[in-house]
Amino acid sequence: MTHTPTDQPTRRASGAVVPVLAFAGIVVAVMQTLLVPVIKDLPQLLDTAPANATWVLTSTLLSGAVATPIMGRLGDLYGKRRMLILSLAVMVVGALVSALTSDLLTMIAGRTLQGFAMGAIPLGIGLMRDMLPREKLGSAMALMSSSIGVGGGLALPLAALIAQHADWHALFYGAAGIGALAIALTLLVVPESPARAEGTFDVLGAIGLSIGLVLFLLPITKGSDWGWTSGTTLGLFAASAVVLLLWGVMELRVKAPLVDLRTTARPAVLFTNLASIMVGVSFYVVSLVLPQLLQLPKATGYGLGQSMVVAGLLVAPLGLTMMVTAPVYARLSAKYGPKFTLILGMLIIAIGYGAGLGLMSAAWQSLVIAVVLGAGIGLAYSSLPALIVGAVPASETGAANGLNTLMRSIGTSVSSAVIGMVLANTANNVGGVAVPTMHGFRVSFLIATGAVAVGLLMALFLPKPNRAPQLRASSEEETNLERAETVLRGFQGRVLDASGAPVPRAKVTLIDRRGRQAGATLSGDDGTYVLTVPAQGAYVLAARAIGHGPLASSATHAGDDRAIELDLALPGETVTA
Repeated sequence: MTHTPTDQPTRRASGAVVPVLAFAGIVVAVMQTLLVPVIKDLPQLLDTAPANATWVLTSTLLSGAVATPIMGRLGDLYGKRRMLILSLAVMVVGALVSALTSDLLTMIAGRTLQGFAMGAIPLGIGLMRDMLPREKLGSAMALMSSSIGVGGGLALPLAALIAQHADWHALFYGAAGIGALAIALTLLVVPESPARAEGTFDVLGAIGLSIGLVLFLLPITKGSDWGWTSGTTLGLFAASAVVLLLWGVMELRVKAPLVDLRTTARPAVLFTNLASIMVGVSFYVVSLVLPQLLQLPKATGYGLGQSMVVAGLLVAPLGLTMMVTAPVYARLSAKYGPKFTLILGMLIIAIGYGAGLGLMSAAWQSLVIAVVLGAGIGLAYSSLPALIVGAVPASETGAANGLNTLMRSIGTSVSSAVIGMVLANTANNVGGVAVPTMHGFRVSFLIATGAVAVGLLMALFLPKPNRAPQLRASSEEETNLERAETVLRGFQGRVLDASGAPVPRAKVTLIDRRGRQAGATLSGDDGTYVLTVPAQGAYVLAARAIGHGPLASSATHAGDDRAIELDLALPGETVTA
């Protein structure tokens, strides 16, 4: 299994790759908002209690959270396109299971399978990094990262229209259809990336992370039903802390961990993930508040009295604006860097929620709020994968972006729990029905503003990012020059045999002073190799080829922009491959 160590695309991709991958991301987002129009009717539709019906939503959230980092790592190891297709295929199966049942347990099983589609987002971002030229990468990753909001915004009115005029099972048939279409387009258009990470899949790490995430997210999503101070809720939180702590200790000792915690602890990755949680919190607030405000009857004195479909159409610009923001982000990021665009995006979100406190008295005002917040969330979401990609090796792109997507999901989960609790505790009881109040809506907007403020603080701690993925070249020659310059910082030379002849296809591995792999490559037909170094320090270059004995050579790099010439002469004795 080989690994492409540079941060440059391994092959050229057709112009259709980006829209196809973005469409796959939109399909994933559809699964998240599919049942929003029928949430209040689920207990009746499934002939069960309201507390049981919520598992139809909770199961998708939990499976998505578990699948995202796992599928990202599997993509790094065995092929991102392969895992992307697998994620979508599992989703299609889950949608068909849900379409054919009204039984609660079977519906939960189908929705659990649908959650696996969440892995498509980091896998798509990883494929883009591996295949696209540098000048196209920024806008492509921005569109892929924003696809969650885009799909959610577009799916809401369509799902409402279907729910009003057809059997609700048609929602799942439609989801299965677009999922199958995404698989077909991926097979036809998207090539597999040849980049691979070293090592094997960390099964124990995957099990430990899955258990820890479920123990953490379960009380968040069910805490309002169980009671936030109940023994069950507090016990699950305590158990999750213990499991995740033990998992972290184990991951630090594993040679090929599911999540490289040392990489995750880098300031660029750590603060990006913390900011991602806050952006996720702020994103979900508008999705919870505006549809309810728009659909409340005017008799309440503050409700806007719109139908389900009209409410969906008024919120849809949230996703449309995020889509339009992607090319704007690419230009801003190319000039100022993704840290700047992340901060700018969160400032716009804060302005949108601040203005929204006084813009809740007319339907058109909701449209203004959706557009402003869409622009801010679009910029913020677009910045996140660029910051992650600029801070991790190419071999960890899928896993790192999977973890970042998980952080956003945790943010939306926390948002759902907190805002749900606020709206429930501030609601008026009218005829035995809890009706949200304007006070609850405004408190929710204030919570979103506070979350953005915390996210801004996290973003300010980000180090100056590596802006390589957003650089643009005005010509093919400039692009090639930029790529050449990026490989000067490290070791380069030739792999030779005992007679001095070049050795093609020799595996050269870069090992840091802690014994961890810092990069790997295969020598070319002329025996040449190039390896970049992540930082200054002492390294060991280990070389091996079929028919030759292994070689380990130590060298020190100062971490500057110079290349150290180092030829590696393999022993002449023959060894068994």
